[in-house]
Order: sequence, then C-alpha cells, then structure tokens
Amino acid sequence: MSHHLLRPIFTENEPLDGRMVRGPKRHFSQDFVSSQPFGEIDRLFLMSPEAETQVGPAVRRVTDEQLHTLVLRAWEAINTERDLRGVLAAVSQVLVPVVPFDGVALVVSEVASQAEDEWCRTYAFHVVNSPNEARTAEEMWRAHAANPPPLRAKVPYEGSDLQRAHNAGLPYACNDLLEKQAWLPHEFRLGAVGVRTYAACPLQVRGQAVGVALFCRGTAAPFASQDLRVLADVSRPLAVAIANALANEEINRLKEQLEAENISLRSRLGDTAWLDGIVGNSSALRQTLEAVKQVATTDATVLVTGETGTGKELIARAIHCSSPRARGPLVMVNCSAIPETLLASELFGHERGAFTGAVERRKGRFEQAHGGTLFLDEIGEMPPETQVILLRVLQEREFERLGGSDTLRVDVRILAGTNRDLAEHVRAGRFRDDLYYRLNVFPIRVPPLRERREDIPLLVAHFAEKHGRRHGRLIARIDRRTLTLLESYDWPGNVRELENMIERAVILSRNGILRVNREMLPDAGVAPNMETSLQAREKEMIESALRVSRGRVAGPNGAAKRLGMPPSTLEFRIRRLGIDRFLYRRNSADK
Repeated sequence: MSHHLLRPIFTENEPLDGRMVRGPKRHFSQDFVSSQPFGEIDRLFLMSPEAETQVGPAVRRVTDEQLHTLVLRAWEAINTERDLRGVLAAVSQVLVPVVPFDGVALVVSEVASQAEDEWCRTYAFHVVNSPNEARTAEEMWRAHAANPPPLRAKVPYEGSDLQRAHNAGLPYACNDLLEKQAWLPHEFRLGAVGVRTYAACPLQVRGQAVGVALFCRGTAAPFASQDLRVLADVSRPLAVAIANALANEEINRLKEQLEAENISLRSRLGDTAWLDGIVGNSSALRQTLEAVKQVATTDATVLVTGETGTGKELIARAIHCSSPRARGPLVMVNCSAIPETLLASELFGHERGAFTGAVERRKGRFEQAHGGTLFLDEIGEMPPETQVILLRVLQEREFERLGGSDTLRVDVRILAGTNRDLAEHVRAGRFRDDLYYRLNVFPIRVPPLRERREDIPLLVAHFAEKHGRRHGRLIARIDRRTLTLLESYDWPGNVRELENMIERAVILSRNGILRVNREMLPDAGVAPNMETSLQAREKEMIESALRVSRGRVAGPNGAAKRLGMPPSTLEFRIRRLGIDRFLYRRNSADK
C-alpha cells in the first residue's frame, strides 16, 4: 500500500503512547479523531515511517510560536486578495519556503452530492513560480496535462479515507499517486498533470464546507506530519479568504446578470419611436434627421458635431435605435468626464495588477458594447496615447486590456461626438489626422437653437409638460409674451439652457400659467435691440387683434379676449404703444 491510516497503539481502550504503527486500513472513530486538537495533528495523519525517514532531513520542526507567526503572515498576504487565483498565489508565497510544493488547486466539495465527477471541478489553479496567469482553471489544467493518466480503477468518495478524514475536519495525504491501484475521481486529473504526491485540506468557515485545497508535488516526496500540521493551520485563514473570494465572484456574477438585464431593457426601449426626445419641425432639424435615416441602416462610423447642449446624445441614440443593432447595448462615454490616466482603462478594461488599485479584472466599455453601439462624446478631449489604441480598434476591431496579453475582438459600431473643430485640432497637431479621417466617414451637424427658433414654442411646451409632471405643477397656458421673449434670445447653451430655464419657470409658475421675465435671462444672451423688437412684435399682435375685432377691446369678440388678457391691461398697452384703436373702427365703417 502506498498510504495508510496512522492510528495510536491501544491497550484495551487506552492509548499506549504516541508512536504510530503501519498496518492495514481500518475504520477509525470519528469522535476520537475530531476530538483531537490540531496541535496533535502529527499523531493522526497518513504517513508511514519510511516516508518520515525519506523527507525527515528536509523537514524543519516548527514551534507553536513559529506556526502562529506563519498563520499571521498568511492572513496578511491574502487579506487584500479578492479573486481565487490571487488568494492561492499569495498563500503559496508564504507557505512554499516552509512546506515546499509545486502547485495548489481549489475544488468545491459541496457539489459531490450532485455527481461524483463534479467533486473535482476546479475553481482555481496556481503553479508555483509561474507568471501571473490570466487563464481560467480549466485552461490551466489543459495546458499542464502533458500525458494521459495511467489506467486505474475508479473508487467512489463514499466510504473513502479522504471522506472520513474530511468529515473529521482533518487533512488527507497521498504519498505516491502512481502506487495506488484505484483512484478517486479527482486523482485522474492530478495524474494527468504529473502530480505524484498531494495533501487535501478541507476548508470550513463557521462549520460550513467552503471547498478543498490540494497542495501538490510532482515527485514522490510525501508530506511529513509536520507539513500537514502547518497546512492544516494555514487552511483556516485560507478558508476565510476563499469564502470571501467566492462571495466576490458571486457579486460580480450578479452584476453581470444585472448588466444583461439592463441590456435587455434597453433593447425593449429601443422598440419605441427612434425620435423619442427630439422635438421640433424646423427645416434645419429635418435636414439633420434625414441624414440620420440615411446612415442608421449602415454600419458606418459617424461623427456628430454641434455646440454644447444641442442634443448630440439624442442623435446618437436615434442612430442606434433605428439601426440593425437596436437590440444590442448602447454604451455612452463622455471622454472629458474621465481623467486622462483612467480613460484607456475605462474604454479597454484592465487585468488584475495592471496598475495600483487594479485589484481585479474589469471589462472596458468596448467589451460592454459588443454587438451594439459605442458613443464616444467629446472625443476631442481624448489624450494622444489613447487615440493610438482607438485607431487600432477602428482599423482591426481588436485590442488588449491594460496589463494583458490576450487579444480581444469586438463587434461594435463607433459613434463619436464633439463640440470642437476637429479639423482645426488636426492642423494644430492636437488630434491625429488618421484617426480624424477614420471618424469623419459620415459627419452629421446638429444645428444650434438660434438656427431653429421656430422650434422654440414646441420645445417650451414639451419641457413645460415634462417638468410640470415632475414637480406637480400643471401648466395649462404659456404666456404669449414669454414665447416672444424666448424666441428673441440667442441661447448660447442651446436646448439644455432652454430646458433649465423652463424648469425654473415651472417651479415659479402660479395658477397654471408659465411666465418668463426678462430678468431671468442673462444679459449676455439678449440682443441689443431686443426691447425694440419685442415692442414691435407686441404692437403687431395688438393691431392684428384690433383689426379682427374692428377696434373693439372688451366683450366676447373683443381684442382682449383674443389676446388672453384683461381689457384694462390691453387699454394700457394700446396707450403705451401709441396705437389708434379707433382707426380700425373707421376702416371697418368704410368697408
């Protein structure tokens, strides 16, 4: 036999001493084993006297004080790790100088009740002295599996020495895997990667099994009882760290699930009108929307230009929602809102350890937008080094995460937006000309609000209803003078400034009437002759009403009724503007 149960020598029911004898396997009392303190663990494990002799000179006795220090070092090393591979790498760095081994794997034993072969499902695998691995555990197993394992009979876990030892909360050690005539299910995988000796330490947190740590050696060098004592004690902090890492993976899984649900929700929202949020009927806006319809059904890169606040995001959303990618995600990134040092990581993602603070792998916005559309707003603010990477993505549709070596391919449509003159930036050397030509395949200009003044009444009504519903202020009527005033303003902040102004007016409104006073508008945006133009427009409206009413001010058919103001107010304005209302009576009489 290549491994044995070490048992104390008994006379009747009392142990004779602490010596171990080699003998055939025999069921031992779980009550007896589980009652022994871990300080006595070297009296209980699978180790033959020959094995102790074989590794004895290389084993250094570890005192209780040294063991306590080692456990503290293990706590410190793995405390900051948040993923399984990092935990195994950290604990290996602490343990290998004391208990040499070649690799460590984590399996989860709680699935054993589902299927025998599932017990050996590997969740993490670390090879000592190997570079930081970005591959999955399954990829690691396949990469290190050089030869098929020898033929062996398979034995179940039920009733095995491993199960009895783990039920007692104790490690299990196999001195030489090749000398065993029958293997447990997980030992076939160990044999495939060249493992000869291993120790399996159960991992428990608050009495609940977290998994099993397999410490492996490539040579037939059995673990001494002193080694097992060290591994057993260090397995306690290792179990806590692995439980935290598993919980962190579950959180990440739920975050990805939530992201997938958000993508599904965005897809359903994409089925609504693609013009949602775009209000207006001016010729300038119709020209822009016609360009959107032309390019939306293609996969061309689009550069959306326009001043701040013109609604470039809405145009990008309209392109996405009316494109074949409408059921995919629409990811928007404002390049000016992200620090230059973090922009590349935000766009392309990073591997764990790529820079200070990168404690875990993170997907970038390009990966999140796979199968959909990525809108890069304020692209003129992108630093030169990030422009180089973006150019490659536009040309090859591939990139690497920061700190990674694996090339990732994505299927993403790129939309870019800017309020800068990129052509001028190219001439000044602040923007790459080759990237500009790649982005400027199909330019779309969003007109400023001063070029579409006829849309202002529609926008005012839209924002009044929107913010009236939000603030609980029902707007029944918009003051005519307010519309005249708003149409005369230049709106340097465009639609965004107008919306903010209407929201303020909604809050200040009374009796369901929306009014905006001249004092609410910045002087810088008011034309110098605004007062004159306002008076001329007001005089024109009053004269038109008097002409229809044949000079009558009051009454059901009077001009005051038509203009929506009290007769006394209209009389005052007629006198102030110098209007002769009797003129319209005489003209009517002449006819």
